[in-house]
Amino acid sequence: MQNLLPQPPPVLLPADEAADAALATVPPEGAAELKAVAARFPTYSAAWASLAERALAAGDPVTAYAFARTGYHRGLDQLRRNGWKGHGPVPWAHEPNRGFLRSVNALARAADAIGEAEEAARCAQLLRDSDPVAGDAVTG
Repeated sequence: MQNLLPQPPPVLLPADEAADAALATVPPEGAAELKAVAARFPTYSAAWASLAERALAAGDPVTAYAFARTGYHRGLDQLRRNGWKGHGPVPWAHEPNRGFLRSVNALARAADAIGEAEEAARCAQLLRDSDPVAGDAVTG
């Protein structure tokens, strides 16, 4: 069935060049440096997503859940400030959107790992609804 209602315009979050630059300097083994970026730029979802992904890779889904939820909520705040009404495209192709989308994915994975199936499914659906390309991009 075709949706006859107009789709809202895509939300394109503004770039944060200082946060991007700080994150780019974090070495692969730099857990402390990554936490410092999140502390310095607490609204920057990409830092929280990176922390969550690192925790998942280390087998710590509870910590990953906390980091991912923070990135998710900070991203929602930014999306709403930029006109998002709870639905509509959040394109993966727009680099500043990726921190939020990676946080959503990490939250889905962490929720699944701790047995919170409804949350995992809800986040997986949000990721697909935001941009079907995002799911493929974050899973490789």
